[in-house]
Amino acid sequence: MDGQTMGVVGGSIGALLGIMGGAIGTYFSIKNTNGPKERQLVIRFSVILWGAMIPVGLLAYLLPAPYTFLAFMPIWLALPFLIRYWNKKQQEVRLRESDAGHT
Repeated sequence: MDGQTMGVVGGSIGALLGIMGGAIGTYFSIKNTNGPKERQLVIRFSVILWGAMIPVGLLAYLLPAPYTFLAFMPIWLALPFLIRYWNKKQQEVRLRESDAGHT
């Protein structure tokens, strides 16, 4: 196997493992919710993130080698802020649902 073929095989395996890891993480994030509103919120956030990552991944695949990382740059920059925002929203929903169950 030449170097180019090994690169394609390695890249494909890496992409497949990344997608599988994302799918498993998404599944358990939804499964570990505490109520219907929280589950709905996590599903909505998951759809948003997957909806952003799929086109970005395809764009990165189409860009020439030195520029592939540029496709992911907006997501890398936004993700820390989105994670904080989504965690805060999920905690708010979790508290509201737990308060609603105690009254």
